Amino acid sequence: MKTILVIDDEEGIRQILSDILSDEGYRVLVAQDGLSGMGVLKEDLVDCVVLDVWLPERGGLDVLNDIRSHDAEIPVVIISGHGSIDMAVKAVKRGAFDFIEKPLSLDRITRVVRLALEMKDLRRENEMLRNYSPASARSRLVGVSSALKEVREVIRQIGESDARVLIIGENGTGKELAAREIHGASTRRDQPFVAVNCAALPETLIETELFGHEKGAFTGAHAARRGKFEHAHGGTLFLDEVADMSAGAQAKVLRVIQEMRLQRVGGEETIAVDVRIIAATNKDISREIQSGTFREDLFFRLNVVPLRMPSLRERREDIPILLNRFLEDCARERGQERCLVCEPQAMEELCAHSWPGNVRELKNFAERVSIMAAGTSLTREEARRFLGGAAPGQVPEDGSEKGSALADYLDMGLSEARDCFERDFLQAKLRAHNNNISRTAQALGIYPGSLHGKIKKLGIEVER
Repeated sequence: MKTILVIDDEEGIRQILSDILSDEGYRVLVAQDGLSGMGVLKEDLVDCVVLDVWLPERGGLDVLNDIRSHDAEIPVVIISGHGSIDMAVKAVKRGAFDFIEKPLSLDRITRVVRLALEMKDLRRENEMLRNYSPASARSRLVGVSSALKEVREVIRQIGESDARVLIIGENGTGKELAAREIHGASTRRDQPFVAVNCAALPETLIETELFGHEKGAFTGAHAARRGKFEHAHGGTLFLDEVADMSAGAQAKVLRVIQEMRLQRVGGEETIAVDVRIIAATNKDISREIQSGTFREDLFFRLNVVPLRMPSLRERREDIPILLNRFLEDCARERGQERCLVCEPQAMEELCAHSWPGNVRELKNFAERVSIMAAGTSLTREEARRFLGGAAPGQVPEDGSEKGSALADYLDMGLSEARDCFERDFLQAKLRAHNNNISRTAQALGIYPGSLHGKIKKLGIEVER
């Protein structure tokens, strides 16, 4: 769990930020001035700081200097009730990640904090990738199936080239893992790998995220910001769910791919970039082109090397290997010496399951059973229960619906059953993502604000 430190002399602001960031799944610490804030930093591991620029005794910019001296890797988001362009420029020049004016937009706060943490993780990951060795590294594409061997062979063949790659596959098949493997096997491995989920970004933000913006380009643009293309300079840019981009964004991406030059939103300067493009989608691109929602010329530019990720149904022989890997990882994360063992009959159930969510669903299942299984081994009955009812195509011997996933809803009216199912479904999704609102919303394909609304409407209590 990421830890956020809020330093603000207004108790109301501290409480609001603590509540909203806690709802996003963060651990939140608070301090009322710079001195106590620095004390927290020295006593605890902090991932990001939200800092008020107007503080008693020692001002926020001076505290920013103190934080940078203590640990330059900690991103600092500055907030202020008396913002000015001059103040924003000073803060950014001194190393602040971003500058936000009060009254605070809670959506912007959560978005900026998320981006700050992603950038920090990105820097750490790039450091790890610099030490990557394709021959010796533990591949994250786990399995022995012929379908996966074909994927590995394509990655081996294209690793040393700069060819653009279009990865196609269902949700949860490991498209981003494949992209990272391609980057790690390439001559660009020492440079950034930057991932963008095009489906998770509103149309109004995607161009700013990809191409950056100049100061004053729109309300709230207090300073110039680099986009993902610039952050990926020299390395690899991964455009996930590329078919979800707007027509305008598609046109601009096509032009950048053709010219390797871009203009930030609101800017006139042409900026040269050097990136390898890897794109991915779970959609039928041919159908998207026929319907006019995806540009055919962009498809041809991206589809230099096509790579299809097989579903888990096509590589059932990999299920035992993947499950054991995930259970080992869960045990390691919890500091356990031994991991849960799957009994043979339980494994038969799992191998017969359809796994519509593919490897991601299997990983979530492993996390769930590692927490909730009663003993040291997973039984067939537990496997069925944690999968959500009887195995596909199976009903109890008496032919009734008893014991199936529908049993709890059969005595309800449609409206009540729908609400009950949605409540159970969301609670299960939240548990699978450790009650992290942002990650749960991303897995559901909705915005965090929409998930907050559903949680409130259905009376779901989210443990913090």
